[in-house]
Amino acid sequence: MAFDLDMIKKVYDRYSTRVDAARKATGKSLTLTEKILYAHLTEGDAKKAFERGTDYVDFAPDRVAMQDATAQMALLQFMQAGRPQVAVPSTVHCDHLIQAKVGAVADLNTAVDINREVYDFLSSVSDKYGIGFWKAGAGIIHQVVLENYAFPGGMMIGTDSHTPNAGGLGMVAIGVGGADACDVMAGLPWELKFPKLLGVKLTGKLSGWTSAKDVILRVAGILTVKGGTGFIVEYFGEGARSMSATGKATICNMGAEIGATTSIFGYDEKAAIYLRGTKREEIADMADAIAAHLTGDEEVYANPTEYFDQVIEINLSELEPHVNGPFTPDLAWPISKFAQAVKENNWPEKLEVGLIGSCTNSSYEDITRSASIAKQAIDKGLETKAEFTITPGSEQVRYTVDRDGYLNTFAAMGGVVLANACGPCIGQWARHTDDPTRKNSIITSFNRNFAKRQDGNPNTHAFVASPEIVTAFAIAGDLTFNPLTDTLTNKNGEQVKFDEPQGIEMPLNGYAVEDAGYQAPAEDGSQVQVLVSPTSSRLQLLEPFTPWEGTDITGLKLLIKARGKCTTDHISMAGPWLKFRGHLDNISNNMLIGAINYFNNTADSVKNELTGEYGPVPATQRDYKAHGIGSIVVGDENYGEGSSREHAAMEPRHLGVRAILVKSFARIHETNLKKQGMLGITFADPNDYEKIQEDDTIDITGLTTFAPGKQLTVVLHHKDGSTESFPVNHTYNAQQIEWFKAGGALNIIRRQMVN
Repeated sequence: MAFDLDMIKKVYDRYSTRVDAARKATGKSLTLTEKILYAHLTEGDAKKAFERGTDYVDFAPDRVAMQDATAQMALLQFMQAGRPQVAVPSTVHCDHLIQAKVGAVADLNTAVDINREVYDFLSSVSDKYGIGFWKAGAGIIHQVVLENYAFPGGMMIGTDSHTPNAGGLGMVAIGVGGADACDVMAGLPWELKFPKLLGVKLTGKLSGWTSAKDVILRVAGILTVKGGTGFIVEYFGEGARSMSATGKATICNMGAEIGATTSIFGYDEKAAIYLRGTKREEIADMADAIAAHLTGDEEVYANPTEYFDQVIEINLSELEPHVNGPFTPDLAWPISKFAQAVKENNWPEKLEVGLIGSCTNSSYEDITRSASIAKQAIDKGLETKAEFTITPGSEQVRYTVDRDGYLNTFAAMGGVVLANACGPCIGQWARHTDDPTRKNSIITSFNRNFAKRQDGNPNTHAFVASPEIVTAFAIAGDLTFNPLTDTLTNKNGEQVKFDEPQGIEMPLNGYAVEDAGYQAPAEDGSQVQVLVSPTSSRLQLLEPFTPWEGTDITGLKLLIKARGKCTTDHISMAGPWLKFRGHLDNISNNMLIGAINYFNNTADSVKNELTGEYGPVPATQRDYKAHGIGSIVVGDENYGEGSSREHAAMEPRHLGVRAILVKSFARIHETNLKKQGMLGITFADPNDYEKIQEDDTIDITGLTTFAPGKQLTVVLHHKDGSTESFPVNHTYNAQQIEWFKAGGALNIIRRQMVN
């Protein structure tokens, strides 16, 4: 079934005119990225060329997608906007709140019961405002979007950092915070700094054990977790055209781990095959008619260094399978060097769990390649040494692979099929372990492996690889095993070796499903009652944040000076805290509890300047708020990397933190702070980070003349009576400064709707 055909037709009908205008405005051939961006300008046809990495531009995305954890806050904000219906096609997907414990059926039933009030709220608010609703069990947002909504040449924003998954079908799909989603659903332009362009030329062809996952694992090793910040990554070349659409989606999905704004592949035969295979023939036909506009110009790919800000080339024929980790997704190891790395770094060699699936690697092709390894284990008399789980990406994939016998294969080798949900990838997992303090190793086909992400245990060494590599490791139970070259001892004492995995790109008998889990909204939602109990511990209607008082901010206490990596998981943990995603006050009790305090090297222990005692971060901040005292958070490089969750910005705002001062920000988090009316500033000299002392009282001056490109000043009042100051930078443009002054972007939206 193809959704929103009329909208897609309108987008395609204007493509030629928009692309021609962009060529004229820029005076050059265009990358695919540029074609899509210029085709989605709010102003219509391009009148001028935009400077990459400098100009803020207003865009008009075609659709919005929200997962259940972030949709709660996004829709609570949208309810304040005063609109009767969303302005663009939008969907909600219930995938984050299902905890993996014993198996798919039982876990789903438990989740539906535990989360009933949240699901009822999301269902009713979707019904009222014209939003498509995908019930719990329907699948993971990104896989469901790829199967149903992604289309070549389109633009989408989603309230999840792995929204770029849709780039596998040639869509500019960007992860954002809920406030951005609220803007677009309210019919307002969406602002983005025009991104730089990073081209990845793929030559050769994947074969043997090497898969699409290994492409992004290699790219992550080259660029690191922040090397893609400010860039859209565009893949091209013969190697790109040879990969399946779902393989390309895997690469785009995990592009979030290099900090990229999004990643994208051009429209080609593989994309057309996938569209037709998922019953969207009409979209494939329309895309075929404008195919030249849905890929970069020939001149661009012939001379990429002239059109991209940076170019990387990877020969797929020479690429090895990779394993990345632990503790960061950019620590990349070719399989031939991984065993040595395990031994030299004294990482736990014994593998306790292997997990495949998630939004990153749960396609039909992924499952069949993994199942081919599982089948070999059965046929060759091998016993699986590690726990092994499978997370299907959608009900359509699950139903189809079950029909074709692959789930039986996994069961026969000892695998457990979990619900069609995020589950272990985001910490929604009841880890089976006899000693949580023991150093241990797990390996997944997921996208992220930050410390404590999967199971809350800092001693868990999490590694990332392709599903087939993960499956082989789970069977071996040993991280020093190389499935390409080594043998294992079977039940008969014989030495046996794995053959190369075999996969099927598209199901030979087509996809099938009995109930995909979709609920269409009411034709007229005006009489629908949105369900929010005033006594709920999980849902809380929002109150507007207070506007800026019009003066410099003085007398701030230092809440925490965070040392090292501080991701959104450190700022607002997931796992058991997901249940409070719709209740701002309750979830604020997890604010910064994972951040490491520079002064005592301990998490969730900061000095309360009012009492002199050390205590939890949220409780300390609540004490400051109760006494009418503002505070400041200081952080390191790439502060706020990881998930798009805007709770990491809303919680400090709610509890009275006035500013975040860091060496550098991750893109989504910086935008989230701005949207909530928070002051996000960076050290002009990163060495000034060292000047901040635990007992400092801090002023921020220059706000009465706050202007784009104009530095502010931080003044430190040390406990010994001395004072020092230094300049700080910001990236606020004129509109974002108005957000700050108004107390948040939503306050401006509400004002505009009323007027």
